[in-house]
Amino acid sequence: MTLTAAETKNLLGLDRDELERLAKDADQPRYRGRQIFHGIYARRETDFKTFTDLDKKFRDFLSARYSISLPQIEREFRSRDGSIRFLLRLDDGQSVEAVFMPEGNRTTLCISSQVGCAVDCRFCFTGLLGVKRNLTAGEIVGQVLTLTEARQIPRETALNVVLMGMGEPLLNFGPVMKAIRILAHPDGVRLAPRRITLSTAGIVPRIYDLAREPVRPRLAVSLNAATDEQRTALMPVNRKYPLEALLRACREYPLRPRERLTFEYVLLEGVNDSDQDALRLAELLRDLRAKVNLIPFNTGPQLSFRAPCLERVLAFQQLLGDRNVPAFIRISRGQDVMGACGQLSLAGSTQLPGGGA
Repeated sequence: MTLTAAETKNLLGLDRDELERLAKDADQPRYRGRQIFHGIYARRETDFKTFTDLDKKFRDFLSARYSISLPQIEREFRSRDGSIRFLLRLDDGQSVEAVFMPEGNRTTLCISSQVGCAVDCRFCFTGLLGVKRNLTAGEIVGQVLTLTEARQIPRETALNVVLMGMGEPLLNFGPVMKAIRILAHPDGVRLAPRRITLSTAGIVPRIYDLAREPVRPRLAVSLNAATDEQRTALMPVNRKYPLEALLRACREYPLRPRERLTFEYVLLEGVNDSDQDALRLAELLRDLRAKVNLIPFNTGPQLSFRAPCLERVLAFQQLLGDRNVPAFIRISRGQDVMGACGQLSLAGSTQLPGGGA
């Protein structure tokens, strides 16, 4: 009896070892599992009929019991700068957001790790949602496959993936790392680990776990303040993982040759953008191989913060640079469609009454 699509098991998110075991359990050689892995992630096929390296009997067996189901595009919000915010519907009806950001000859995909977010940073719109659940490895990888298919991104494109969308990746550690291994696998999506960046609010124990992973993305730490009092007011997670513990984990984090840690600093007018804030930040980071991304606050409804004027941003950058802390100003893409850093909030989703974009 053939199962309906809802009754089949979704293979998206299974790694190569799991697919080899699936083939073996079906009385097939283990290499058939490697062929399925390659078909899903490298060739990006979703219909078993196109797996022509498998014999027809095995294809029919797979079609009757399994599926390859990607997140579905529910809505698109197109920015004047070419970025597109995608509202993606998952199999259980929940939604997440991902952002396509083209720039010259490279493309960046910003993807989510949770439905909502539990960290509750005061300047982040996603935190207003709370957290509903973690995403599976398949749902994380699926965002990349859905967006590359929707935008017809050639496989030879210099593609960057940043886990900076909805959610705190290190609070969903297992599925996130499994997804990264699939994305980086030479027979999978084939992204170089240096082209994958994971951003965290500073979940200290998981930073140590990440340091031990054989396949590691680049690490970005959302810092946003240079004192515990200031950071706790902006990021309640600092009560559990204060600056001393966070910076110790960062100093002990193993870096590859020519690699730097990235510290993200959202500039909020009159809150954390003074000369003294810049001097404290420079002192905090002086013995670290790091760079700072300065991100003027991306505004929107419900939050009252404002971005500093350009002169203040440039002065803050200059003070860091004068003290040998490389600092770069990041003007976020997709601001006009709520697709920029900290803006993802399912705006325009039918899940939010009164939402719109």
